[in-house]
Amino acid sequence: MSQLYLITPPSITADFVTTLESALEAGPVSALQIRLKDHSETELLELAPSLIKVAQSRGVAAILNDSPELADRLGCDGVHIGQSDGRVKDARAIMGKDRTIGVTCHASRHLAMVAGEAGADYVAFGAFYPTQTKPTDHVATTDLLTWWVELFELPCVAIGGITPDNGAPLVEAGADFLAVCGGVWQHADGPAAAVQAFAALTGDA
Repeated sequence: MSQLYLITPPSITADFVTTLESALEAGPVSALQIRLKDHSETELLELAPSLIKVAQSRGVAAILNDSPELADRLGCDGVHIGQSDGRVKDARAIMGKDRTIGVTCHASRHLAMVAGEAGADYVAFGAFYPTQTKPTDHVATTDLLTWWVELFELPCVAIGGITPDNGAPLVEAGADFLAVCGGVWQHADGPAAAVQAFAALTGDA
């Protein structure tokens, strides 16, 4: 069964924490990736603690994007690294053995196997659909998910333009997590309604 892996918008204001609370209370969310790409490190250090507290108080894992050092400093439950953000081995040395390390693997079977062998806790494939959240240089298809879940036990995350309306094929293909940003925050009926819709989609309602 797929679970919802929520990603913050790239730019937020201090009152976003209220929106986050309503989203997390609307239905089951497995993890929150704090991905504040439009903010400086100073702003991140100001904004992230309240988001981490809200997530962790509800049993939602707080995952910081890009920086193991900052993830450790902020007390996050894990870090998500891209292909240019350093090695899993180095992230593990900082984060320790009990916290989560996820790795972006685009649409590459090779990158995913390398990440798994290096000790990643999950691999992320995408983008599956067009997205405005970040540039889409890699396009993944559902057969990649099916191949992965048939051969490996390591969890996989599907990412990229996922909404309650287009997520069903990814669930059927075996994605352990659906990583969603705009599909929640930009939902026509609001983030809480989006979380409820994803819960219905994944059978987690």
